[in-house]
Amino acid sequence: MDELGLGKQLQAARKTAGLTQQELCHKANLSFSTLTKIERGAIKSPSIFTVQSIASALGATLDELVGHTGAANRSRKLHKTKSGVSFVYFDVNGCLVHFYQRAFAKLAEATGAPADIVESAFWHYNDDVCRGVITISDFNAKLAERLSVKEVKWQDYYLETVEPILEMQELVKWAADNYQVGLLTNIMPGLLGAMRRQGLVSNLPYDAVIDSSEVAVIKPEVKIYEIAQRQAGVPPEEILLIDDSRANLMAAEKLGWHVLWFDDAHPEEATNRVRQTLEPAA
Repeated sequence: MDELGLGKQLQAARKTAGLTQQELCHKANLSFSTLTKIERGAIKSPSIFTVQSIASALGATLDELVGHTGAANRSRKLHKTKSGVSFVYFDVNGCLVHFYQRAFAKLAEATGAPADIVESAFWHYNDDVCRGVITISDFNAKLAERLSVKEVKWQDYYLETVEPILEMQELVKWAADNYQVGLLTNIMPGLLGAMRRQGLVSNLPYDAVIDSSEVAVIKPEVKIYEIAQRQAGVPPEEILLIDDSRANLMAAEKLGWHVLWFDDAHPEEATNRVRQTLEPAA
């Protein structure tokens, strides 16, 4: 295997394990720059000790790690929908989980700040942290300053209050047996991995995971869809995006993707629409 192929294998194994680059570096006792260079193929021959450290951090043997081929090659019979879709991207917040509202309420209660001030302060910095421009620690510090409190740990409020949309969690598992599937989400560093490990999002061997905080771009910016399309490895007309934001959907549609709006206020009805859309062609 060439160095670029090894890097992609390691990256796929890391994402399957639900770990960010920072989290894997911490567990494997590696520098961030070393891991990123390995994943993009800039380090031609990482030492066997480095690869073994990564394997141990991922809970895999060396042979399993080097032989990791991701979800695409696991045993399953893949289909296409009647409209020709072979790859399905699911948004996370608002599609696989209910989010924010309860966390906002909890934060307002804990800090004594009015709800409108909490939400205004949050959205002021949300795009930057989801792009990875600022760390989640920086985000927490800025949020605390705006709310005039000593400390805020937004990730704790989020993870304690996020609610899985159970109908969609089951549907994703079904979809993964019939199609290539991926996650395409605007999210803060570390939260997606934490949700997967805690079972708040189905921890499947996804064919692609596009985490905005890792790729440094957010929906509805064109670049994130271009990255997602390369990861999918199929033509745009074979990709379906399921998202709760019409702006995100319209951006994908302009690139030739199929799109479907998810209404998380009516999850059972919305999930049925998704399932009908994903009925395999005869």
